[in-house]
Amino acid sequence: MNKVILIPDSFKGNISSQEICQILSQEVLALWPQAQVVSIPVADGGEGSVDAFLAAMGGQKVPAPCHGPLPDQQVEGFYGRLTPELAVVEMAAAAGLPLAGDRLRPDEATTYGVGQLILEAVRAGARRVIVGLGGSATNDGGCGAAAALGVRFLRADGSAYLPTGGTLDQLAAIDLSAIAPELAGVELVAMCDIDNPLCGPNGASAIFGPQKGADPAMVERLDRGLSHLADVAAKAVGRDLRDTPGAGAAGGLGFGLMALLGGRVQMGIDTILEATGFDALLEGADLVVTGEGKLDGQTLRGKVVAGVARHAQGKNVPVLAVVGDIGDGIEPIYEAGVSSVISINRVAVPFSQAKPRSRSDLRLTFRNEMRFLHRLGL
Repeated sequence: MNKVILIPDSFKGNISSQEICQILSQEVLALWPQAQVVSIPVADGGEGSVDAFLAAMGGQKVPAPCHGPLPDQQVEGFYGRLTPELAVVEMAAAAGLPLAGDRLRPDEATTYGVGQLILEAVRAGARRVIVGLGGSATNDGGCGAAAALGVRFLRADGSAYLPTGGTLDQLAAIDLSAIAPELAGVELVAMCDIDNPLCGPNGASAIFGPQKGADPAMVERLDRGLSHLADVAAKAVGRDLRDTPGAGAAGGLGFGLMALLGGRVQMGIDTILEATGFDALLEGADLVVTGEGKLDGQTLRGKVVAGVARHAQGKNVPVLAVVGDIGDGIEPIYEAGVSSVISINRVAVPFSQAKPRSRSDLRLTFRNEMRFLHRLGL
């Protein structure tokens, strides 16, 4: 074994992708001390995304104080400078649910700080900014972020204001003429792992509003507000993007980045593979190891294992998927390029009992697999 690429997702609520990479790397090097091990911990767009990108690509975390999700709240934000021209912004660093504490009010929360972080990164030289969408406390359709970048939101009387989820119904017009000139030529890539539209029963408010503190009445009001925003935005930009997959991510921030700031939404794994130059890294690789907490029929819908496997298959590199649970309907994953799937669950116990031993189970399960390959002379 000369070269192994490790690119696992986290086992949600249990083991981080960085820690999984560390464990797997140690086991590979124990049997092949001279092997080149490339670790690419996967970020899902939520909290910890900047750290994951920095672990995979290097760079530095840049402190950047900014507006928090609550009115008049300031937080110690940050972004990642991966290269002089590539930066990653974690929206959760400015508008994440934990920052709201016990005051869960998606009708009052704003993404203004996210726009401030984007602008800081651009002013520092970034020409491409990846914005991780996940873990938000907001439901403002990205209006806050757009306002921080120069977009003006107007009421019927012509007065400008900063819309939140609860005040989108006051919106009469959107003025895009004063967008920050620094954004000219900058590529904004919104990274997320959901394909929800902006509005409706599968939209931002209905699906994610309750976990942010919205009761049924507020969910209905927030959804109407986002639908109204989409109507006004369509008049301003000449196209209606409310049904675009991912528009509903992060309380509609996906929509705002696309419709108001000219960005694009991309599945998380595709963003990571593109940013890390994964296809080039596959050259000379003997094995790719990926994984996630549960592999099931949903894995083929743009999740990490499927995305990695498709790329590796094109280079004829075998893929081993190390997962927590194996669900039903996984057979198509083999056609997508996965060579083998192994579960780290060594004994049949409930998750509450399996969780404390998951790290040792991961290590021992992977060690067995590597010993087998070593015995074959690979």
